[in-house]
Amino acid sequence: MLKLAQLARVGIDEKEAETLSNEFEAILNYVGQVKKISGDVVLGEAGQTREMFPHRNSLRDDIDAHESGIYTEKILKNTPSSDGKYVVVKKIL
Repeated sequence: MLKLAQLARVGIDEKEAETLSNEFEAILNYVGQVKKISGDVVLGEAGQTREMFPHRNSLRDDIDAHESGIYTEKILKNTPSSDGKYVVVKKIL
């Protein structure tokens, strides 16, 4: 556990490493139990299995779709910054 903490650049002492090691082992055991569960049973709404509650399309059909690009100019006029037909946003990452 100390090696893992060193790789993660987290400072922990010997006692804390022992405690975390036990917790880490319990988490891995739990993940192992979850992996054993059959992938055939998938819960749907209200805990019902998929066989009891088959999947249905909950989205409406887009019957009256508007013409592509019809609102582009209107949207670009209301943005703080644009480049051609694209909205320029602040880089996050």
